[in-house]
Amino acid sequence: MAENSPIEWTDATWNPVAGCSLASSGCTNCYAMRMAARLEAMGVAKYNGLTRKSGGRAKWTGAVRCDHKALSVPHRWRRPRKVFVNSMSDLFHEEVPAEFIREVWHTMAATPRHDYQLLTKRPDRMREVLSAGELKVLPNVWLGTSVEGPDVVHRIDHLRATPAAIRFISFEPLIGPIFDVNLEGIAWAIVGGESGPAARLMEEQWVWAIERLCRRYDTAFFFKQWGGVNKKATGRLLGGRTYDEMPAYIS
Repeated sequence: MAENSPIEWTDATWNPVAGCSLASSGCTNCYAMRMAARLEAMGVAKYNGLTRKSGGRAKWTGAVRCDHKALSVPHRWRRPRKVFVNSMSDLFHEEVPAEFIREVWHTMAATPRHDYQLLTKRPDRMREVLSAGELKVLPNVWLGTSVEGPDVVHRIDHLRATPAAIRFISFEPLIGPIFDVNLEGIAWAIVGGESGPAARLMEEQWVWAIERLCRRYDTAFFFKQWGGVNKKATGRLLGGRTYDEMPAYIS
């Protein structure tokens, strides 16, 4: 858990699930794989066996672990904050039981002072679980999906069809051009380049294309970073300014 997250668009991270598997090309250089390996080396039992070394790099084994003890953490945070749910995994991974998803939902419902930002690369399962009607729409839960390139834009349709108070898209790492997609019903868009030793290039015209789409659909636009091997050096200025827009109807 991180009570003071370095991620620009959130305040804290909360990881009731650990471990994952690759879902699309955007996962290739996933920072969570490297971090999970580091945490295991530090003796954090929660991350034991979740990664393996392949080609000198940490890769997911596909094992997923539900952490019931973590469900109490948001209750201890008295100050309201924006909480990124499962920065180290995916709540809607196929190996996460529906019963545990319900437990996570009940925790978020019981702590309405926090706004929960739930991001998945599996919006089809999210849509299936949340359209069943058992879990109600929570005003403090934002539902999002990752769209890293044109090959996964279909995820937006699953997100749009999912009951939610706020829907958002993370175009990060943006590794391909997305010039014309429907953002109807999408309240917020995050754009960012890949960072780390094997970072892939993000072109400036791709960023501006999404910014224009956000203006067309009245979607808040947040530019997170240019990325690269040294993301601090490349910064987060776009056209000489920062874009830190957030959804207008935060709970």
